[in-house]
Amino acid sequence: MTVCRDIKTFSRTHERIADFFSLLAVALLFASIWVFLEYYPLIMDWLRANPLLNGALLVGALVVDVLLILGLLAVGSARYGSDEERCFGTFRGRRNSSSPVSLFGAWVKHMENVGKKHR
Repeated sequence: MTVCRDIKTFSRTHERIADFFSLLAVALLFASIWVFLEYYPLIMDWLRANPLLNGALLVGALVVDVLLILGLLAVGSARYGSDEERCFGTFRGRRNSSSPVSLFGAWVKHMENVGKKHR
């Protein structure tokens, strides 16, 4: 059984925990924004001290923060969708499009399908 199937099974059997993960993702998003706004002068002074090293650390921290938020949202929303649905499907427009217009159309169809799952 893949990790994706394990997460789906867990979040479907424990919906309150899945809701808690979604809540944690939202709380982490707003906490990240609050920390940045609250400590903006300190962050900027720290960044000016050594822009190269501290800039890389700041970008790394932002990437980890975004990945953590997306991971929590993925665990929280894994209870939606059908059982026969593929776990790690990719956006079809990336593979099958030859022009930017068809890429945009494929992206719109993809977003409509994602929207249907979460209603």
